Amino acid sequence: MKYIGPDFYDISSQLTEEELFVQKTANEFVTNEFKPVVNEHYHAGTFPMELIPKLGELGFLGSTLPEESGGAGVSSVAYGLIMHELERGDSGLRSFASVQGALVMYPIHAYGSDEQKSHWLSKLGTGEAVGCFGLTEPNFGSNPGGMVTKASRDGDDWILNGAKMWITNGAIADVALVWAKDDEDVIRGFLIEKGTEGFTAPEQHGKLSLRASVTSELVMENVHLPDSARLPGIEGLKGPLSCLTQARYGIAWGVIGAAVDCYETAVEYSTQRKQFSRQDEQCRHRARNRSHGARHPWRQRHPQRVFHHAPHGQPRERLYLRGDARDAHTHPRAEDYRPRGVRVIIHSQPWETA
Repeated sequence: MKYIGPDFYDISSQLTEEELFVQKTANEFVTNEFKPVVNEHYHAGTFPMELIPKLGELGFLGSTLPEESGGAGVSSVAYGLIMHELERGDSGLRSFASVQGALVMYPIHAYGSDEQKSHWLSKLGTGEAVGCFGLTEPNFGSNPGGMVTKASRDGDDWILNGAKMWITNGAIADVALVWAKDDEDVIRGFLIEKGTEGFTAPEQHGKLSLRASVTSELVMENVHLPDSARLPGIEGLKGPLSCLTQARYGIAWGVIGAAVDCYETAVEYSTQRKQFSRQDEQCRHRARNRSHGARHPWRQRHPQRVFHHAPHGQPRERLYLRGDARDAHTHPRAEDYRPRGVRVIIHSQPWETA
């Protein structure tokens, strides 16, 4: 199966047929169903809620989890390719899937009770329910251990007070996984259902980025929870950080997808734009070469002889550039113009670059 998009390092040759099929499926979903509506949602500052069931149907939510846990049981590489393609559409789309799968489904699967797993995982995997992850606070982002949200004991139950900020999916979530410190400063995770008394999720408006995504604050004011709402399988900062590890893997794939889309958009524009009533033939030629995996134009097999024109009255140096040397003679200081990895010989004295 042919790869999708530029692949200068021939990474596609290392993918399995299943992984290539997963990438193709995600690419077609983004192209046919998401891209036609993303501009509308970007300007409105909304997320296309109607596409959530489709994400679940295609297995894009919690993809690496086993099927009995609401996932699709695909490889980590296949999951990365899904995130790659979703973010080629928009970062908000990838963010929705990352939060749903890595930050909500994963901790329930890994640390939840059997009751929590049976109640939530299948609904989250199909998109019937939406989840969010509450860790960052108004005054504590990069330092989650400094959180001030408290979970105090009330007999066998818990009472939560505090706030979380910049929470993806918060206002549309049916369940929020909120992390709080107990009376002994031990960090614990709690599942708070939408509509619980004292729990609100006001949406943040006026964003300049991630506009096609729902971002909210979570506010807990004397939220009364039974002990069954607590994740029993984890305590301490390891819990939320392990979730972030899952999410960051997908984010790493996603940002490459965003970079690929930026590249393809720039190439498309440069080959279609007109200057002085004609298309830029040079840009079109370069784009065609790059799209076919052509060797970088700097790379030459044979050394070239380059003259550096020294100031008046000084001897002229001769430079022999081996490797990436083409067009170096057009620059007034050829040795400053050479790329990394070029071997330069000055007066027969070779030296290697880092």
